[in-house]
Amino acid sequence: MLGLSNNGPRAKAQPSAREEPAMTHPIASVTGSVISDPDVQTAIWFLGTLSQVRVSGAQTGGAFALADHLAPRGNASPVHVHDLDDETFFVLDGELRLFAGEEEHTARPGTVAVLPRRLRHAYVVTSATARFLTLHTPAGFERFVAEAGQPAQALTLPPPPAGPPDFAALAQAASRHQITILAPPPSPGTSPD
Repeated sequence: MLGLSNNGPRAKAQPSAREEPAMTHPIASVTGSVISDPDVQTAIWFLGTLSQVRVSGAQTGGAFALADHLAPRGNASPVHVHDLDDETFFVLDGELRLFAGEEEHTARPGTVAVLPRRLRHAYVVTSATARFLTLHTPAGFERFVAEAGQPAQALTLPPPPAGPPDFAALAQAASRHQITILAPPPSPGTSPD
C-alpha cells in the first residue's frame, strides 16, 4: 500500500485492526438506509462552482454530508480550517493542487485526500475543469455552502462573477459554521500564504 508522509510517498504495510488509531471523537451513526435520488439533491452555485449536495446531514442524522463539485480552471478555496469536521476529497475528473498544512500535492482522478479537522488547507483547479467529491464528517459544511451560495439555476457552472467575492462576508458566514478563513485562495501557479 502506498501512503503519504510529510516527506512524500512511502510504502507502508496494511495495518491490522489492532493497529488502527483510536478514535477521539464520537461519530454519529446512520440509523437507517439513505437513498438520495437526484430530484431531492440540492444544487448550489458556490464560489464559482456547481456544488450538488448528494447526501445531506439532515438525511444522515448529522453523521456526514457528501457533495459533488464541478469547478473551472483557477477556481480555488480560501486557505481555511474546519473546527468540527474532517474533509475528504475524491477527484473524479480533472486535476487539483491540494495544499494540506505545509504540503502540496497534485490530485488527479482517483486521488483521495483525507484532511483532518483543524488542518490548514486549500485547493485550486489546474485543469480546464475538475469534478470532485467532498465528504464531511460530521455533516455541516453543506449548510455553509447553502448560506454562502445561491440555488443553481441549472446543473451547469455558474455565470462568471462580476467581481471577486466579498471575503469579509464569506469569513463571517464561515465562522457561523466553525470554519476559519486564514488567507485568500491560491492561484493555479502559486502556493498559498
